[in-house]
Amino acid sequence: MNVLETYFSPTLDYFNWLIGQVTIESGSLYGNYFWFLAIISIIFFTLEILLPWRKKQPIFRKDFWLDFFYMYFNFFLFYLVLFAGLGEFSSISFSRTAHFLHIDKLVISVEKWPVWIQFGLMLTIQDFTHWNIHRLLHKTPFLWRFHKVHHSVKQMGFAAHLRFHWMESIIYKSITFIPLFFMGFGIEDFFYLHLFTITWGHFNHANINIPLGPLKYVFNSPQMHIWHHVKTLPKTHQDGVNFGLTLSVWDYIFNTKFIPSDGEKIELGFNKDELYPKGFVGQIVGAFKRQ
Repeated sequence: MNVLETYFSPTLDYFNWLIGQVTIESGSLYGNYFWFLAIISIIFFTLEILLPWRKKQPIFRKDFWLDFFYMYFNFFLFYLVLFAGLGEFSSISFSRTAHFLHIDKLVISVEKWPVWIQFGLMLTIQDFTHWNIHRLLHKTPFLWRFHKVHHSVKQMGFAAHLRFHWMESIIYKSITFIPLFFMGFGIEDFFYLHLFTITWGHFNHANINIPLGPLKYVFNSPQMHIWHHVKTLPKTHQDGVNFGLTLSVWDYIFNTKFIPSDGEKIELGFNKDELYPKGFVGQIVGAFKRQ
C-alpha cells in the first residue's frame, strides 16, 4: 500500500467533488450534499421564525454564527483537511485486516433485500451504535473534553446540531463502520440515510414545537433533546440523559429517558461553562488540554 497516495488521492478527489457540489457542476441538485445542507438549514431557520417555541429567544440567537461556521467546517472543511484521506486509509486497512483474518467471510449480503428493509436496518444499527458512543462520550472524562464543545450551546437552534469537535467525527465514523461493514453496506448505500439523519438532527435542535404524538416513543424531538443539554442533571442520571440522536426508543428501553416537564425555559450548558472558551479555536484546542 502506497500510504501517501492512499491518503492524498482521495483528498484531491474530495476537493474536486466539493467544487463540483458548490458550482452544481452536474447541473442537478440530486446527490448534492452542499446545497442540501443549505436548503434544510433555510427551511428550519424559517420555521424558527414562523413557529418559535421559545418566543423570547432572538432569531439570531447567541453564537448563531459560530454554530453556522461549525456546521460547514464539520460537514465539509474537516473532510478536506483531514478525514477524506484518513477515512480511505482506515477503510482499506480494516478491509485488508478482515480479509487476512478471514473475518470478511462473516459479512452478510443484504443487497437483494427490499430497499425499505435495508434502510430500516441501516438506521437501526447506526443509531443504536451512535447511542452507545454518545453515552461513552459522557461517561469517559477524556472523551467528554471533546463532547463539551457541543454542550457549550447556551441558546438552542437548528445550527447547534453540527457544533461539535472534529474528534467526534473520527470516533463516530470509526466505530460505526465496523457493524455496518459486517452487514455488507457500502458508502454508496448511505446517501438517503445520511440525508434523513442530518434533517432529523436539525429538527431535534431547532427552536420549534411540532408534537410527534405516539411517534415520540420512536423518534427524538426538540422537546426531548433539550433535556439532554440541561445544565443541572438529575441526581439519578449524572452521566446524562436522552442520548438518542435520531431515535428515542433506546432511551425508553434502557431507562435514560428524562422529560420531567416542558423544557422551554431550562438553562443549558454544564458546570462552570462561563469559564469555557467562547471561540472556535479556543474550543478546539482547549479540548486537548487536561481540565
